[in-house]
Amino acid sequence: MSTSKLYMSIYEEIKGKIASGEYAPGTKLPSEHEFCVIYDTSRGTIRNALDLLVEEGLVNRHPGKGVYVLDNNAIAFSFGGLVSFKEASESSGQKFQTSVPYFEEITITDKLHERTKLPLGATAYCLHRVRELDGERIILDINYFLKEKVEGLTKEIAERSIYDYIEQQLGHKIGFAQRVIQVEPATAKDREHLIMKSYGFVVVVKNYVYMHDGELFEYTESRHHPERFVFTDFARRR
Repeated sequence: MSTSKLYMSIYEEIKGKIASGEYAPGTKLPSEHEFCVIYDTSRGTIRNALDLLVEEGLVNRHPGKGVYVLDNNAIAFSFGGLVSFKEASESSGQKFQTSVPYFEEITITDKLHERTKLPLGATAYCLHRVRELDGERIILDINYFLKEKVEGLTKEIAERSIYDYIEQQLGHKIGFAQRVIQVEPATAKDREHLIMKSYGFVVVVKNYVYMHDGELFEYTESRHHPERFVFTDFARRR
């Protein structure tokens, strides 16, 4: 196995142990030397794996003391990564479900082009997805996907994971996203699909998502119930 594949494999294994609670919040991880023995590899490979965990905000290095697991129990989505709702929910251990009350093939008009930045005149899938966590409807996703990049998309696929379909079935590589986060008044559609209680506003995350080659293929408005979701970032002073 190449060095890059090895440290990614080690990173994924340690990350899995953090997610499962084997390495609980506040736990000191084995030392670099101990990890070298566990995985029968070099210290440089271990450091690369730990660097990824640090960058993701899962652990923190305490000089002279070691590497400790951070408390990420409240994290649903991290601004530092690009993950699907399914991936975020599974990592949190919560029960999730997606329903798709609206699914249509449309043409990107002038108005939609201005809103989504998708190519004018292009054919796209437009769908609404309602996200449930532990039986409570907390997110309304309004999605636009370029048809040429997500050919064959169906309502059934959208109920599972569109990103899994894109990457595993179509073989495309999703690259990065630009995000805009703002608070907006709740709309009639929000009140129809989400359990708003007395809240009169939602947190809206607008995602412009690009393939690995830099081509925009998705625009999504994720409209979140303000009480249930926490968005986090992890910043380190250099």
